[in-house]
Formats: sequence, structure tokens, C-alpha cells
Amino acid sequence: MAQTVNIVSRQQWGAAAPKQKETLKKAAQKVVIHHTALPSCKDQKECMSRLVSIQRGHMNDRGFDDIGYNFLVGGDGTVYEGRGWGVVGAHAKGNNHESLGIAFMGNFTNDTPSAEAMTSVKQLMQSGVCQGFLNSGFSVFGHKDLGSADTECPGGKLHAALPQLRGTP
Repeated sequence: MAQTVNIVSRQQWGAAAPKQKETLKKAAQKVVIHHTALPSCKDQKECMSRLVSIQRGHMNDRGFDDIGYNFLVGGDGTVYEGRGWGVVGAHAKGNNHESLGIAFMGNFTNDTPSAEAMTSVKQLMQSGVCQGFLNSGFSVFGHKDLGSADTECPGGKLHAALPQLRGTP
């Protein structure tokens, strides 16, 4: 039985309304792991402030309809709702209509993701399968694994930890 994941809602972190949103037509086949490539945040107050800034950057600078990721996870393991379940993200060009984008908050080129964040992402994926938003035979990819030669995302240390996430029952 999947453990429930406590997710900080968009309303709780102060998200702006999306310009528009598109619903996934079926359960996601892939989970794409990202990092925000920003300094990590240590607690909910700091992470929520960072989320507002990430969303603003995605919407104003990149022209996205909303924050690009479906979920983001802080170093303390807190999960934050980005676009949420069943919504097409803007995180991995060419893969957004069949995937769920989860970003670890921080820069994992040299930093190792926390055990708390890894556990939360595993629980989030299990919850997605249980709720029917994620196909039970889903695959886990790092952003750079999907043909994005111009990115190091999700960073070397997080990319090296992906096998731990792939082992999710």
C-alpha cells in the first residue's frame, strides 16, 4: 500500500493562476527528473519563496503558461504542487504529453540529493500509480536522457541517483 504524500498546494505556496492548462489524455508513461539548478532551499518558507520566483521566471522570461514542472521537491522532502497531476507540463520538449516532470529544488551537479527528497519522490510516484495518473510500467529518465544535448539537467549527482528511483515497486 502506498504511503500518502503530503503535497503543499499551489494555493499554499502562492502560485499565480496559469494562463491556460492542458490535460494529459492518459496516464503518464514517463517520469522526467529535473533539478532547478538554483541554490537548494532548506525549509518550507524559503522553498515557497523560491517557487514563486521559479514560476515568475517560467511565465515571464520563458513564456510558459505556468511553472514548467508537475511537482517540485525540497531538500527536506516536502513536495510542492507545480502543475499537478494529469496536466501537461513544459519541462522536456517532445515528451510533455506523455510524462510527469518532477524537479528537485537545488543544483545537483555537485550536490547529492537528500534521502528525504528521494523518499518523497518514490512515494509521489507510487501515489501517482495508485491514483491512475502514472502508468504502472512507467520509466524514469533524467532530462538529459531525452535527447536534450544542451542540458546537464538533472545534474551529475542526481543523474547518478536515478537507479534508486527506478527501483520503485
